[in-house]
Amino acid sequence: MACEEQLRAFITRQRELLAKERNAEIERTSLLLSNCGPKLLEQKGLALNGVGVAGVNIGLGGKTLVELERPAAYHTSPIFPPHTFRNGDLARIEPNVTSTAKKPKKVTTSADAKAQQQVEGVVYRVSDTKIVIAVDPAEGSDDLDLPERCRVVKLANSVTYDRMDKAIDRLEKTVLPTGDGKWELTPLTQVLMGMKPMAEKAPVQNIAYIDPNLNDSQKEAVRFCLESPEVACIHGPPGTGKTHTLIEIIRQLTSQSDANPRPLRLLVCGASNLAVDNILERLLALPVQDKSERLKVTRIGHPARVMASEGILDATLEVKSTRTDQAALVKDVKQEIESALETLSGKGKGSKGKPPRGLERKKMWEEVKALRKEFRKREGGIVNSVLSESQVVLATCHSAGGRQLRNQDFDVVIIDEATQAIEAVCWVPIFKAKKLILAGDPLQLPPTILSLDKDRKKKEKVAVKGTKATTSTKKSANPKEAKPKASKSLPEVKEAPASPDEDDGGDSTDSDGEQEETPPAKAPAANRVLELRPPHTLETTLFDRLEKMYGPGIKRMLQVQYRMHNQICTFPSKTLYYSKLKSHSSVASHLLRDLSNAEADEDEDEVLQHPVVFFDTSGCEYFEKLDGDAEEGSRCNENEGSIVKNWVEKLIAAGILPSQIAIITPYQAQVTLLTSLLRPVYGPSLEIGTVDGMQGREKEAIVISMVRSNDTREVGFLKEKRRMNVAMTRARRHLCVIGDASTVVHGGSYLKKWLAWLEANADVRYAGLD
Repeated sequence: MACEEQLRAFITRQRELLAKERNAEIERTSLLLSNCGPKLLEQKGLALNGVGVAGVNIGLGGKTLVELERPAAYHTSPIFPPHTFRNGDLARIEPNVTSTAKKPKKVTTSADAKAQQQVEGVVYRVSDTKIVIAVDPAEGSDDLDLPERCRVVKLANSVTYDRMDKAIDRLEKTVLPTGDGKWELTPLTQVLMGMKPMAEKAPVQNIAYIDPNLNDSQKEAVRFCLESPEVACIHGPPGTGKTHTLIEIIRQLTSQSDANPRPLRLLVCGASNLAVDNILERLLALPVQDKSERLKVTRIGHPARVMASEGILDATLEVKSTRTDQAALVKDVKQEIESALETLSGKGKGSKGKPPRGLERKKMWEEVKALRKEFRKREGGIVNSVLSESQVVLATCHSAGGRQLRNQDFDVVIIDEATQAIEAVCWVPIFKAKKLILAGDPLQLPPTILSLDKDRKKKEKVAVKGTKATTSTKKSANPKEAKPKASKSLPEVKEAPASPDEDDGGDSTDSDGEQEETPPAKAPAANRVLELRPPHTLETTLFDRLEKMYGPGIKRMLQVQYRMHNQICTFPSKTLYYSKLKSHSSVASHLLRDLSNAEADEDEDEVLQHPVVFFDTSGCEYFEKLDGDAEEGSRCNENEGSIVKNWVEKLIAAGILPSQIAIITPYQAQVTLLTSLLRPVYGPSLEIGTVDGMQGREKEAIVISMVRSNDTREVGFLKEKRRMNVAMTRARRHLCVIGDASTVVHGGSYLKKWLAWLEANADVRYAGLD
């Protein structure tokens, strides 16, 4: 059992890592804001220059919604340039700065901020032509006096870190004897912290599965979740229907049956808005015979696709709050506030663009404050009414810590994409329920950790210097002699040993994501010694930690995939999923030539008939180069770019649509290069991006450019097997890999096995001869 010393060490380590991560984000933002001019900041997507106030309204919680757009007087197009602003981001509205103007002086006091007419808020909604910032009057100056021309600057998002810090504080007060006793120490918290073993499963008989299309492994995962008293994990490899399984679990838990004596109330969370909206869309699409049977669901926070789907919009707390019987009570108050705000911003009737000043302005703001207080009081009752009637509430992990859910309790919390969420943010919703279900795949990408990336870049920089020094001493050597054929050093691909327990997923992942060659033996639950270890990095997720603590028996793995051709599926199944990942008959042999739009004459069929193609550039001297204009350490490979371009041309000539193809590469500099080559020809429907951006996605055809090719055989983060696993498992019918085998083969045992498998199973084409 975890002792007090282990609990303290764990909590202390979490605080240290969170502080380091917060500082890394603040440092990155501060450096950009201080070192970049206005135009460069906009080019990097961190600012929108020359915007003006289009309107001021009132949103949920009495927040002031400032709507900004590009005025026609200063811009030829109302459409914003490319940017990185997303719903929930922290942003600052400040006076517009031109490239020739001096930058605003540093703000040191609230009085300075008011003098400079700056205000901070959260991005509430973004469209092509408008951005809405939600400003909480309690967070700063209530008197919004914005200039005619503004700019919006993206800031480090401290709100998420504040909530994670509060969650760790609460955890400390809950599990340590020095706590104030305010928080209940539930069996769930005790199990998650290793303070007591998991309770015996409560057998459930006669489960009537609602979805008739569930396969056996999905049914077993559903049963496992229903039977587990405190915590259950679902391991969902690529394409195995993880969300499909979660929908069945939600339906089982919210309906009354022999397996579930009473309907339960659920909080469904995800690591991203996209994951939450995906589940919400599935729930809204469930067939019902009678409207009374429809699940009552409410979406909290800022849905990422709220404007794209009317169903999602109707399910949000904001919209549902306006449709209650009590909504009319707050409507009048809201209109009064908005009318006053328009006058104060110079937009009201008869104001002629001039806001009131002096005592008149002060008096109006006092009236607005009083009205806001009344508005929040009335609205709070409506919000509680809507939420109390909801069977399922959906939110991101961090937005589950918002004011709306402060006094809400649930029976079960479900966290999707749990392997992409920092553990601390998972504790935000965990405290609201007595049972936890986690879903994810620890063999795909972990959460993005800025502080860890910073450390890796330092190592990469040192390696680059060493590479340059080594290369300079080898200039007289023959590159072809220095680059032996990859096949000479490639090992035979061996199947990973079978898992010792048929119930588990059969993998073991350490803090760096490296899988052990042999799965750990599963100790009986009664004999297992619970040990709580402080994490090395924030990449160690709650899912990872629980599997280490309790063994693979804490999870069930989904074993049938509905995405990839069997040949594409074979390698990840053998090397990472212990040959348990099988292809469903509906996808096992599907090829590009089977698509209705494919034009399979004799020439095109050569392109369409192979599920896996490998262009080996060994010996071609297609060397990578460091892009000085891109992010530090980013690389590109122009020759590989040409191969990608040629192959995409062949695919499209064979009838494959640009929207059915995606190009993936580990490096942002290569994304930039490929975009410049292909986007002018095929437009935005041809997706080009990094591995991180494609996680959770799929396309009929995937082209991977590995980039790395050098005499010193450095492969950088290409050796991270989770990144490569994500890249190769996005493809449905066709996977094309382009790379220098003689360089990549030196990236560790996993890449050696992959190259051996490609040589034995792919249609291998030597780039210099094609």
